[in-house]
Amino acid sequence: MTDDVDMRLAAESAAAPVSSPAIVGGSGRRLFGHPAGLWYLAFTEAWERFSYYGMQTLLVLYMVDQLLQPGHIEHVAGFAGFRAALEAVYGPLSIQALASAVFGIYTGLVYLTPVLGGLIADRRLGRTKTILLGGTLMTVGHFLMAFDVSFLGALLCLAIGTGCFKGNIAVQVGALYAPEDNARADAFQIFYLGISAGVIVSPLICGTLGEVFGWHYGFAAAGVGMTVGLAIYLAGGRHLPAEPKIAVLKKEQRKRLSAADRRVMALLLVLLPVLALALLGNQQIFNAYMVWAQASYDFTLFGRTMPTSWLITFDAAASVIMLALSVLFWRLWSRRFAEPVEITKLVIGAVVTGFAFMLLAAAAQSAGAGKVSLWWAVAFHLINSIGFAHLVPVALALYVRIAPQAIGATIVGIFYLHLFVANNLVGWIGTRLETMSAERFWLLHALVVGFSALILLALRGPIKRVLEESARQPPRKSS
Repeated sequence: MTDDVDMRLAAESAAAPVSSPAIVGGSGRRLFGHPAGLWYLAFTEAWERFSYYGMQTLLVLYMVDQLLQPGHIEHVAGFAGFRAALEAVYGPLSIQALASAVFGIYTGLVYLTPVLGGLIADRRLGRTKTILLGGTLMTVGHFLMAFDVSFLGALLCLAIGTGCFKGNIAVQVGALYAPEDNARADAFQIFYLGISAGVIVSPLICGTLGEVFGWHYGFAAAGVGMTVGLAIYLAGGRHLPAEPKIAVLKKEQRKRLSAADRRVMALLLVLLPVLALALLGNQQIFNAYMVWAQASYDFTLFGRTMPTSWLITFDAAASVIMLALSVLFWRLWSRRFAEPVEITKLVIGAVVTGFAFMLLAAAAQSAGAGKVSLWWAVAFHLINSIGFAHLVPVALALYVRIAPQAIGATIVGIFYLHLFVANNLVGWIGTRLETMSAERFWLLHALVVGFSALILLALRGPIKRVLEESARQPPRKSS
C-alpha cells in the first residue's frame, strides 16, 4: 500500500476541480533530480503557509484581548451589522463567544473557497493568474489586519485569496511530471516539507511579535512572508508548467457514472459529516483551546513567560513527527501482519483523538483554580497528533483510492468540505467555553469524537466491500 503521507500529498494535487489532463512543462532545468519549478513552488508554499498560520495563530487571541474590547470594536467597519447577524443565529455573544463564531466562519470559508478558486482557474484565468490573484489578495488581507477598521475586509481577502491559491499551486506541482513519472510522489514529499517548515516557524516569529511587541507587528510579519512568497513565485515563472487551453477544457465530455459509481459516491458523501465530527477537536486547537491555554497553562520557562502561540509550533512539529512515525510503524507492522485498511485506521484515529481530549478534560479538572503544567500540553499534543495522522491523511487516501474515475478530482475537492463543516462546528461549540466548566467542555469534544468512531466502525463493513471491489478492478491510468 502507498504510504499515507504520500497519498495525502498526491491528493492535494487534485484539491481543486480539474477537468483536463496535466500539461507537463517547465524550463526543463533540473535541480537535485527534480524540475527547477518544484523548488520555486515549494518555497512559495512555505512562505504562504508561514503567512497563513502566523495570522491564524494570533487571530482568536487578538480578537479576545484587543479587537473586540470596548475602544476597538467600535472602529471596525461594518461590524455592528455583522455582529447582529451572528447573534440572530447564535443568540447574545460575549467577547470570547463572538471571537469563536468569527473564527469558525472564517476558517470554514477557507475550506469552501478552493472550489471557487478551481472554477476560476479552469474556466477563466488559468492556474498561474489565479495563483497570483490569490497571493495578491492574501498579501493585501494580511496588511489590512494591521488596522482595526479593515478587519472584516481583511478576513474576506484572506479567505478568497487562500481559495485561489491553495489548490491550484498543488496542481502545478503535479503538472511538472509526466503521469508515469514515479518522481511525482517524492516531489509532493518535498512540497510538504515546505508546508511543514512554514507552519512550524510562523508561530515563533509572527506569534512572538504579536504577543510581545504588538498584534499588528505579527500580522505585518505575515504580510511580509506572503510578499516574499509572491516574489519567489514570480521569479520562477519560466520554470512553471504550461497552462492548458481553457477553450479545450470547456469542450471536454464528461463520463457517465455507473450504478456502482453512484453507490460509492453516496458512501463518500455520508462519510463527510462523520469526518467533520472526528476532526472537531483537532480544529478547536486554533480557537477555544488557545483562549483556555492562555489562562490555564503555566508558561513560565527558566524564569521567562513563553508566548501562548508557541504551542502551535509544538503542535505542528508533533504532527510532522507523528505522521512520519505512523508511516514507519505500519511499514514495520506489514512485514509480519496484515496492514489495516483505511477505514480501520480511521476508527483508530478517532479513538486516539477522543482519548487526547479526555486527557485535556483531566488536565482541566486537576488544575482547579491554579495553573496546569505544560507537561499536560506535551502529552495532549503528542497523542492528538497520533490521532490526526490516522484521520485526515488516511481519509484522503481512501477518497483517492475509491473515488469514481470520471469525477475523481471533483470528489477530492468535495472531500475538503468536511473541514468546512468541522470549522463551523468549532465556532459554534467554542461559544460555550465560558458557559461550561473547562472539564465538561473538553469532555464534550471527547464524546463527539468518540461518537464519530462508533459511526466509522458501523461503516467499516460497507467501505471494506467497496475496497475489495476496487482491488478487483484493473489498474486505472493516471491522468
